[in-house]
Amino acid sequence: MLVVTDASSAPFPNERTVITIGAYDGLHHGHQSVISEVRQMAAARGARSAVVTFDRHPATIVRPESAPKLLTDHDQRMELLEMTGVDAAVVLPFNEAQSQESPLSFIERVLVKCLRTECVVVGEDFHFGRNREGNVDLLREIGQTYGFDVEPMDLLGRKDGIGEPISSTAIRRALAGGDVELAGRMLGRPFEARGKVVVGDERGRLLGFPTANVEVPNRVCVPADGVYAGWYERPDGIVHPCAINLGRRPTFYEHADHSLLEAHLLDFDGDLYGEIAKVRFVDFLRSERKFDGIESLIEQLQLDIAHARRILS
Repeated sequence: MLVVTDASSAPFPNERTVITIGAYDGLHHGHQSVISEVRQMAAARGARSAVVTFDRHPATIVRPESAPKLLTDHDQRMELLEMTGVDAAVVLPFNEAQSQESPLSFIERVLVKCLRTECVVVGEDFHFGRNREGNVDLLREIGQTYGFDVEPMDLLGRKDGIGEPISSTAIRRALAGGDVELAGRMLGRPFEARGKVVVGDERGRLLGFPTANVEVPNRVCVPADGVYAGWYERPDGIVHPCAINLGRRPTFYEHADHSLLEAHLLDFDGDLYGEIAKVRFVDFLRSERKFDGIESLIEQLQLDIAHARRILS
């Protein structure tokens, strides 16, 4: 996949493109469906396929006070985009000036001059440009002038036919409720949080259950506090089953100011400090709670680990 960060240079100077535009946070099943349609249409038209996206979520500039936590950081999003088989990702810098660009200017600069667009595939509720002035109808109107088609797509429904259509918002809502299994079904893979393993208070080691304390950036979404079964991937690609505790450790701290992600790797003994961990949440085991003493906590940890082992085996 060709990654383009400067819209002033055309990635395919002598070829037309079929494109889609969006934040593409999470690269969930709905996104994958749109990109699959883009690739199929590009192949049918003898054109190139491209995803136009941004170096940050536009909401962080337009409405920072209510910007959503990210389901995927930039690196993960690029990895997932590459896995779709799309020919190019055009990653535009998004800042205050960009947020004030008119829809027409955006179309002329990116779709016409940079990508020589032949067709645009977007969701029916797509909006773009200054104050979200651009929509599918405006795209169609301008497309008639510049010679590109517009193909709107409905939001993809869940396979079980229950609940709201698949969206990044629906996935965040599932994670907020601790339903990582539902979030994984909508994503098409287990939800993954990434971060550096840092030194903690080593209380888990003293209890006989050493954990990797994974420092997840604040801008990234994590599930609700609780205990989960999951997988831990090291930088060398080796994956270990793990029991994950996400929370404020009320047995030891009365008023912790933030939640901590701790992963206990099953049947593992080694040094993980300083490495970047990929922690994947498979299933919810229980809510976090305060225990009366160390013995009752250790007994519950043993049950949690046995439960996680059964789920992951």
